[in-house]
Amino acid sequence: MRITILGSGTSCGVPQIGCTCAVCTSQDPRDKRLRCSSLVEVRGKRILIDCSPDFRQQMLGIDFKPLDAVLITHEHYDHVGGLDDLRPYSVFGDVNVYAEKFCADHLMERIPYCFTPKDKRYPGVPTLNLMEMEPHVPIKVGEDVEVIPIRVMHAKLPIVGFRIDNFAYITDMKTIPPTELSYLQGIDYMIVNGLRHKEHPSHQSIDDAITFAQQLGVKEAWLVHMSHHIQPHAEEEKTLPPGIHLAYDGEVITF
Repeated sequence: MRITILGSGTSCGVPQIGCTCAVCTSQDPRDKRLRCSSLVEVRGKRILIDCSPDFRQQMLGIDFKPLDAVLITHEHYDHVGGLDDLRPYSVFGDVNVYAEKFCADHLMERIPYCFTPKDKRYPGVPTLNLMEMEPHVPIKVGEDVEVIPIRVMHAKLPIVGFRIDNFAYITDMKTIPPTELSYLQGIDYMIVNGLRHKEHPSHQSIDDAITFAQQLGVKEAWLVHMSHHIQPHAEEEKTLPPGIHLAYDGEVITF
């Protein structure tokens, strides 16, 4: 499995407009964080998790090949704002976009032209198939890639994370229902959100994310959806326990 971190930042991105803190003024490219998204390549399939407003910029340096599935964790703009920019991928055929019904309904309200039937599409719009998914019901991508959506909570908003083989991707989580933990048993690798050190009402803190990864017993975890309210990457990385890493934009993870 090969994972490319397309964006590791929170909704405002880093640097944040108008901020002159040490992170926002850092010259370390690892402190430049676009909005959160990743590309997962497994057994010949390419799966995009979330499609941020920075999608066009994120994909300019990535090989232009078909996307076999786009998985949406939830409908917040920093996770879906790039869906219109999927239009170049229409040259390969329709793109399947998977979302829960609540999320799918919101997408239809905001960008209905992206999901019109084939006989009613006007030239140039992205050709997207909106596919409804449910927690625990596997999504088949091709013949031999199975994705399991898992329920997590973004404050009071139910959203989803995803499991593929022994890997899990979870973002924007504040809590997880205890009944969901069985779906994460046997996970060896995980990407998970850690916003900052101070508690936040709808996101895990860095410490929360570390504790969660350690409780699951994963071999390695990478933190994403980080704000500028942490130390610069090089300094923050030194404070993390073994097996826990700060992800950074453009990082390629293989296992």
